[in-house]
Amino acid sequence: MPAKSPAQALLEKADKKANSSTGWFSSASTKFEEAGDLYQQAANQFKIDKQFKEAGDAHAREAECREKCQENNEAANAWWNAAKAYKRVDPGLAVQALGHTISHLTKAGRFRQAADREKEIGQIYLQELNDLRKACESFERAAEWYSQEDATATANACYKDAADLHAELEEYPQAIALYEQVANGSLSSPLTKYSVKEYWLRSSLCALAMGDTVTAKRNLTKYGSLDTTFTSTREAKFVNALIDAIEAGDLEAFTGAVVEFDQVTKLDNWKTSILLKVKRGLDQEPGIL
Repeated sequence: MPAKSPAQALLEKADKKANSSTGWFSSASTKFEEAGDLYQQAANQFKIDKQFKEAGDAHAREAECREKCQENNEAANAWWNAAKAYKRVDPGLAVQALGHTISHLTKAGRFRQAADREKEIGQIYLQELNDLRKACESFERAAEWYSQEDATATANACYKDAADLHAELEEYPQAIALYEQVANGSLSSPLTKYSVKEYWLRSSLCALAMGDTVTAKRNLTKYGSLDTTFTSTREAKFVNALIDAIEAGDLEAFTGAVVEFDQVTKLDNWKTSILLKVKRGLDQEPGIL
C-alpha cells in the first residue's frame, strides 16, 4: 500500500477534525476554525504537488468551515482560492466557486471586488467555455457594479466587451445602445474623448450589419452634433463611404473603402467579422440595402 502524501494526510486530519464531536471545553466554532486551517494547509500542499482539482476541493471545504464560523471574509477568500485552483483543470467549477465568492462580497458591500470576480467569470465563459451569452451577462453585471463604485474607466471597458459580444450574437440594437452609452460617458474627459470615435464606428457598423443605412446615417448626424470634430475623422468618412457603396449596391466600392481604411488603421478581428456580414448582405441583395 503506497504511503499517503503529505496533502492526503492533512486532508484526512481536516476531515477528522470537521466531523469530530465537540467536548466540554471546546466549541463547534473552534472545531471548524481548526478544520478550516487544516483544509487550507492541505490545499496548499496539493498545489505544490500540482493536484489542482484536489486543491480546489480542499479550499472549498475550507470555505464551508469558515462559513460555519461566520468568518465571511475568510470564506470569500477560500472560495476565490478554490476558483484559482479549479481554473487550471475545470472552468465550470471555477465559475461556481467565484459565484460563492461574489455572494459573500456583495453581502459585505464590497462591490468593487465583486465586480473584479464577476469580470473573471465573464473571461472564463468567453475564453474557456465559449459561452458568449453568459460572458455578456457577466461583463454587464461587472460594469454595473464598477459604475456604482465610480470606477468609470473599468466599467466602460466591461460595457464595451459586452457590446462586442452582443454584436457577435447579432443583437445589434443592444450593442449600439451600449457603445453609445460608453461614448457619451467618455466625451466629458480629455483622457477618454479620443476613444469616442472608435465606439461610434462600432455602433455604425452594427447598424450596417442590420442592413439599416437610414439608422446609420441618422446616428452619424447625431454623433456629429455631440462632437463636431467627429465628422472629419477617418472613421466617419469610412462609414459614409460604406453607406454610399451599400445604397448603390456597389460591391467594388465597398471593398475599396474597406481596403483603404485597413491600410492606415488595421482592422481588428471584430471589425473584420462584422464587415464580412455586411458584405454578405450586399452580395445577396445588390442595390436594395
